[in-house]
Amino acid sequence: MNDHIQPDGSDAYEGAHEHDHGALGDAEFAEFLELAAEEGFDLEDVEGAIEAAGHGPLPVLAVVGRPNVGKSTLVNRIIGRREAVVEDKPGVTRDRVTYEAEWAGRRFKVVDTGGWEQDVLGIDASVAAQAEYAIEAADAVVFVVDAKVGATDTDEAVVRLLRKAGKPVVLCANKVDGPSGEADAAYLWSLGLGEPYPVSALHGRGTGDMLDQVLEVLPEAPAQTFGGAVGGPRRVALIGRPNVGKSSLLNKVAGEERVVVNELAGTTRDPVDEMIELGGKTWKFVDTAGIRKRVHLQQGADYYASLRTAAAVEKAEVAVVLIDAADSISVQDQRIVTMAVEAGRALVLAYNKWDTLDEERRYYLEREIETELGQVAWAPRVNVSARTGRHMEKLVPAIETALEGWETRVPTGRLNAFLGELVAAHPHPVRGGKQPRILFGTQAGTRPPRFVLFASGFIEAGYRRFIERRLREEFGFEGTPIHISVRVREKRGKKK
Repeated sequence: MNDHIQPDGSDAYEGAHEHDHGALGDAEFAEFLELAAEEGFDLEDVEGAIEAAGHGPLPVLAVVGRPNVGKSTLVNRIIGRREAVVEDKPGVTRDRVTYEAEWAGRRFKVVDTGGWEQDVLGIDASVAAQAEYAIEAADAVVFVVDAKVGATDTDEAVVRLLRKAGKPVVLCANKVDGPSGEADAAYLWSLGLGEPYPVSALHGRGTGDMLDQVLEVLPEAPAQTFGGAVGGPRRVALIGRPNVGKSSLLNKVAGEERVVVNELAGTTRDPVDEMIELGGKTWKFVDTAGIRKRVHLQQGADYYASLRTAAAVEKAEVAVVLIDAADSISVQDQRIVTMAVEAGRALVLAYNKWDTLDEERRYYLEREIETELGQVAWAPRVNVSARTGRHMEKLVPAIETALEGWETRVPTGRLNAFLGELVAAHPHPVRGGKQPRILFGTQAGTRPPRFVLFASGFIEAGYRRFIERRLREEFGFEGTPIHISVRVREKRGKKK
């Protein structure tokens, strides 16, 4: 949108795909390497830092299978830390379902569907619901089967779902703790999904071979090109906790009843992609309202909502988070905002039911926004009413502003002039008798903006936040998260 053209005339956006050096054009990259050499940085390290920070959206791997086959244990093994919940019983809080992982130098996201089995749905239906949402978001799937038990009817049902989806699948035969279990794994050829990889998620046995195969089928970048086709519609995920009015808002902007609206939270089941004319443009809205039809038990409802929200956010460019202005801002609202930020999407906050607020509630809401959502003060805000249509015309400008910030790129020369002035006026605090300095930096990517800063020593989190604040003041970046990574100069390369 702005600052997309490089000094050498190349397009920053295309550069992210054509070069290994992120969003930098060839001439800018060569100039940057000269600067790095002068400051005593290892050039391979510099190239690696830019390449790592310059990646676009990461490919997504979904881990699916029936309950108690070891999905969450496998997810913990893949991400290299115990973070996914492994106790599968109602009431176990699940704050998140998406994690970042790395294998053999490649990074990707993992969607964990371990966990909820709701009696109200029956085992087959609950497994199907989880698998549907996860496969929706995924570029590839790991299908976990308990090799000791063998293929069950539920496993066969998941196989049918996977075939229908047409995504690449790696078959993981879990709970193979030794050579004797490999014969059990061989029986799983009968599923027709290709070679079963014998694994013990608990002990780590065989996971390397399985992950090597995952990298074979996982694309370098997600298949979704984010409306990159000429005239392609921009994708908007409408997210928020159940019953905040997402379906009502979608119907209002569409000008007709496109989605079922019901007082019961969770009436929307399948993700509904709607092409909607708004503000003279066509947009693709993904309605993620609710969880599943007729789910009267609240146990597990938050989990399904999280899974479905993650799927919608992965497919979108901008997330519009709908918040019920009549209620206090909840922990769930904050989690949903965090999910969008961590996914690196452009962000708009829409406060619904504004027409129902009295002066006192408005006063307290402003205080809540300051305290509970202060970390996303950069996100455009609209006060709307899905029921009456109030201020709907403000939604498109807010979305466009967020997308513009999301795609903004600052040329390296301009960024370094800014960093030089900033460091001179506000140097990093002295720590342990040393004062680390930011020497230079570059913006390695957009969507969202990603910066790599090169420094003489460790830069504290507080100073990084200060830099982010000043970057926003200077260059805008309204409606987008900013990623800042710092590389410290090795002592061996230090110049006198």
